[in-house]
Amino acid sequence: MLLTAYQHKFGRDLETMSRHLIDDVTVGWDELGTDLLDGAPPALVTALTGGEQWPSRTLDHLITPDGSPPMRMTVTDETAAAQDMQWGYVLRRKGIEVISLLHQDIGPVVDWSTDPRTVFSNHPGAWSSLAPAPVIRAVRSTPPQSTPATAPAKAGTPRPAARR
Repeated sequence: MLLTAYQHKFGRDLETMSRHLIDDVTVGWDELGTDLLDGAPPALVTALTGGEQWPSRTLDHLITPDGSPPMRMTVTDETAAAQDMQWGYVLRRKGIEVISLLHQDIGPVVDWSTDPRTVFSNHPGAWSSLAPAPVIRAVRSTPPQSTPATAPAKAGTPRPAARR
């Protein structure tokens, strides 16, 4: 969902995405919803959600026992274990760092240009900080939904060089 949100809803603008996901919430997220897929092609949304829709929910509605305003928590190894947190996601310039909180302090980075339909392992031990992201099945049969397909070049017309 985060790859699709970056590529479509936020138009590859990491600052806007970060502001929405991090700065604009008081406490944090209970659940990220399909509203993050706004602007994505319908076929991609269906591939990711099976056609279901649900809203994002923040934790901003929390009421503390003493009535004080809720505050954003700092995640440590102890709080991650106590809250049963298994994954951490860090938005980096080149992609999303995925951290298996039960196994590592850092994780591999999934490039922002990765096709969102790519299937990754959900086994925490597979997300080693020293290895690339554990792809189970890469989508190669069609161009990624995040970039328009290029038209074939006419005979005698040079094609532009691919960017690297």
